[in-house]
Amino acid sequence: MFPLSHMMKSFIRKGQLTVIDANGKRHVFAGTPGPEVTMRLTDKRLYRTLVFNPELAAGEAYMDGTMRFEEGSTLRDFLTLFSINRLSLGSYPLQKAIRAVKMRFRNRQQSNQKGEAQQNVAHHYDLGNAFYKLFLDDNMLYSCAYFREPTETLEQAQRNKLRLLASKLCLKEGMRVLDIGCGWGDLALYLAKLENVQVTGVTLSREQQKLASQRAQKEGLSDRVKFELRDYRDVDDRFDRIVSVGMFEHVGVQHYDEFFSHLNTLMPDDGIAVLHSIGHMSPPGMASPWLRKYIFPGAYSPALSEVFDSVERNSLWVSDLEFLRVHYATTLAHWGERFEANREQVIALYDDRFARMWEFYLISAEMMFRTGSQLVFHMQLSRTRDAAPITRDYITDKQREYIEREKSLALSL
Repeated sequence: MFPLSHMMKSFIRKGQLTVIDANGKRHVFAGTPGPEVTMRLTDKRLYRTLVFNPELAAGEAYMDGTMRFEEGSTLRDFLTLFSINRLSLGSYPLQKAIRAVKMRFRNRQQSNQKGEAQQNVAHHYDLGNAFYKLFLDDNMLYSCAYFREPTETLEQAQRNKLRLLASKLCLKEGMRVLDIGCGWGDLALYLAKLENVQVTGVTLSREQQKLASQRAQKEGLSDRVKFELRDYRDVDDRFDRIVSVGMFEHVGVQHYDEFFSHLNTLMPDDGIAVLHSIGHMSPPGMASPWLRKYIFPGAYSPALSEVFDSVERNSLWVSDLEFLRVHYATTLAHWGERFEANREQVIALYDDRFARMWEFYLISAEMMFRTGSQLVFHMQLSRTRDAAPITRDYITDKQREYIEREKSLALSL
């Protein structure tokens, strides 16, 4: 099973991985006590592909059924073991060399020029609304929720997230709000119900724009909330407030200056923008090759150093910064449970390979936030130092006020 066996000896530092090769022979790789996983490989080509491109090869092997788990082990067990040993894999000499070469081409991997960005978005978000309804919350929010209590439902936690974002926007009556990457529209609709503001949402997904517009019409808000199929770079109006949730991951490092420069031009001096994005606590890197190929082409979750570097160059104040560390792991666990409960419907819509691909995605993403380096950050930005209150008390106070307002307005979850 060489050269895979050589790498595995360095890889497994905690836990135990038993590999049953294509000839039925067992190979045990063990470190300090930890999770124990038994895996069977039925294709000898994996002995090499797992060495030269482990993340891509492992995902494809699971999708194709040439990598299976036995003796009570599951994909979740394997991905947990993989995640807690990821640093030793990264330090393996061959992996370090391959990574160094790939880093030279990462700008090409993150290309999101106009036109290309819409193709990348369509690859993921235009799979069909019926599919996403199988595992998202009732209001179709496809980003990290905010669990004030561990026992809260996914619906409650997603409402908490909207309320937290709204409190950081410091909304006032009559303001114009821009929602960049508006998804299926729930944040925009929530803001308009909560405050007498006008909201414009822009998205590159036809499926999202269509459903969001239908929701605005159905809820009688189409006079104050509109959704456009439009690249944010083509927006040239002025807005008092800007919010963007889960879109920044699709911008690409080489486009950060373009993004923050445009935010600057869209706001007045007392304007406020709130950015909700995935990031990571480790140095700059690359997105998983499997994730780029099958789930999010062109995507990348940045190191905070990469974001601050661009913010500084574009003369924006960071007036508040908050990290949601484990909330996305919990969100993904909820999505995974709902996905599994509706697995047969997913297969009916697509096929078993597609279902296995999404199972791999949801669990591996959860592990990135549970034991990996991923996190979610809220960055509040403004052109002047005093656009937002100078203490953070208002964020908590506003959330409490909005909780009572939701009750009086009978806003449904």
